[in-house]
Amino acid sequence: MRTHLPKLAWAAVALLGAVALGTMALHRGETINAAWLVIAAVCTYAVAYRFYARFLATRVFELDANRATPAERLDNHVDFVPTNRWVLFGHHFAAIAGAGPLVGPVLAAQFGYLPGTLWLIIGVVLAGAVQDFVILFASMRRDGKSLGQMAREEINTTAGFIAMVAVLSIMAILLAVLALIVVNALAHSPWGLFTIACTVPIALLMGWWMHAFRPGRVGEASAIGVALVLAATIGGRWVAENPVLADFFTVEKTTLVWLMAGYGFVASVLPVWVLLCPRDYLSTFLKIGTIAALAAGILVSLPTIKMPAMTQFVDGTGPVFAGKLFPFAFITVACGAISGFHALVASGTTPKMLMRETDARLVGYGAMLMESFVGVMAMVAAGILDPGVYFAINAPAGVVGGTLQEATRTIAAWGFVVTPEQMQGLATSVGEESLMARTGGAPSLAVGMAQIFSGVIGGSGLMAVWYHFAIMFEALFILTTIDTGTRVGRFMMQEILGHVYKPLGRTSWYPSIILSSALVVGGWAYFLYQGVVDPLGGINSLWPLFGISNQLLAAVALCVGTTVLIKMGKARFAWVTLGPLAWLAAVTFTAGWQKVFAADPKLGFLSQARAIDAALAEGRLPAAAKTVEAAQQMMFNARLDAVVALVFMGVAVMVIVVSIREWILLVRKRKPVVMHEAPFVPTGLGLAGD
Repeated sequence: MRTHLPKLAWAAVALLGAVALGTMALHRGETINAAWLVIAAVCTYAVAYRFYARFLATRVFELDANRATPAERLDNHVDFVPTNRWVLFGHHFAAIAGAGPLVGPVLAAQFGYLPGTLWLIIGVVLAGAVQDFVILFASMRRDGKSLGQMAREEINTTAGFIAMVAVLSIMAILLAVLALIVVNALAHSPWGLFTIACTVPIALLMGWWMHAFRPGRVGEASAIGVALVLAATIGGRWVAENPVLADFFTVEKTTLVWLMAGYGFVASVLPVWVLLCPRDYLSTFLKIGTIAALAAGILVSLPTIKMPAMTQFVDGTGPVFAGKLFPFAFITVACGAISGFHALVASGTTPKMLMRETDARLVGYGAMLMESFVGVMAMVAAGILDPGVYFAINAPAGVVGGTLQEATRTIAAWGFVVTPEQMQGLATSVGEESLMARTGGAPSLAVGMAQIFSGVIGGSGLMAVWYHFAIMFEALFILTTIDTGTRVGRFMMQEILGHVYKPLGRTSWYPSIILSSALVVGGWAYFLYQGVVDPLGGINSLWPLFGISNQLLAAVALCVGTTVLIKMGKARFAWVTLGPLAWLAAVTFTAGWQKVFAADPKLGFLSQARAIDAALAEGRLPAAAKTVEAAQQMMFNARLDAVVALVFMGVAVMVIVVSIREWILLVRKRKPVVMHEAPFVPTGLGLAGD
């Protein structure tokens, strides 16, 4: 990404960003214009990419355009494929941008718009984008090795192998959680399912066009793909209104599980250029296009943020989820600021497709900035709702009450006004029977997006169209992480199986590809299926671990990144990863400890299990259980979550402690530096500027 802005212009951009951030942080009035959030984010990202990312690329990593990448040296037309950097940017962004940046900020809005927005903007610049960039760089220099394999080689063999198994387990949980969100969004949604189903043949056409029919003609394939996906999006409404087609594309949740498992398997075993990369690239047009349109809509309509900068729920009494501002705002925002899942993609598919080393700056750092902007847009969409409406949608029925009248009275006691007529009218305008207690963040995000879009185009008459478009958009956002995640899981599974039988560790050997893909898909699909057929089973029992396990994974990634920098002789620059690691460890271990041992049953797993046990001993059922069996299942889930959380935290502690020991030995020169970088090979592709 070239830029020729003079220093004075960059100073103006930085000043505008500082003014916007100051306006957000210091504003104490009733409302603030949403445009300030957009301006603060865009200006900060621009300055960070121009200066900090460039510093990392040139001074810290010393990216070399003359050095051949694994995609060039190991090109096998299956996993290692030199790819145009903009196509790869699209693949990487689509792969990392799942549910987190959409629903995390929406849920964190219960603390007010300010904490989450500041963490989204500052956290991504100093932590999230740095993690993605350093892991992408390290993997690229090591022939595309996975995060677990790098931990094993660079830090400690035993600790690394344990980390590999833990990482694979965490990935199964993350994929199952993301898949469940897609299943819930697409079940009985012919519009959404039709549009998303169309992206598969469109992607196959684009892959064939760019790789076989018109090699290198990215612009042509892009134009065709965008036109077709827009037609599919518009056609989805017609399908939904046609009784015959609507019936065909209306499927049950269990059917969606099998469809998603089949798609994940096929995307994992096919050559990356056939389906995975072009589909993710195609999805990026719709993703970034929608987010850009949302930002433009905000700048045109200038809606006000009605949510307070800080609510009274920073003390941990929030109705959406339990826990105080620190540490749970940072755990809840998660992927929009930093995400361990990204490290898996940055050490999975992406490093095997980088055409030039210098492309890593755009792909690694730039794509994460774009994801953070998605999070800011989600925060705006939540913030423009009346606070009473926001809490009516996101607070569980067990907290606000089972009827609209009870809910409005409860919310009024918190100081936010909402009426039954207001909620019913809003539900009718978006084509829903009810919006009350639609927890999870996705419905309220869709309502907020619909209000912004309808404020620019169509007015209230198109609220239902924009709402259902937003629901489809959310499902598309999440689904693109499933295919890449499955392929990354396949790489890790192959590395583990290679210790049992060496040929199974060869990523290009098809018997290994098929076996490992089947094992990975079987793992997350089992938890997903059980979660669909049993509201208290499968992935539903492990859902509370999503945020903490994801952030613990990021801590492991930053340990690997720090070790790589020190071994490169860059110990003086280790602060770029040590700073985020220290903050992340403090936040995540505090949250993990509280989730296990907190005395409040709404927060602590063990106290929740004890409260359920006590209720059953007294002959009564807890509020969320309808039967004794359900209560017993809830008690088992809580204890299981406590054990799994402690195991994951134990693995992270072990990796951090072993890493610190390694750093001390290396810095004091008490241990020889053993580099696992691939040797330098000059590129034969010719040079291109960055």
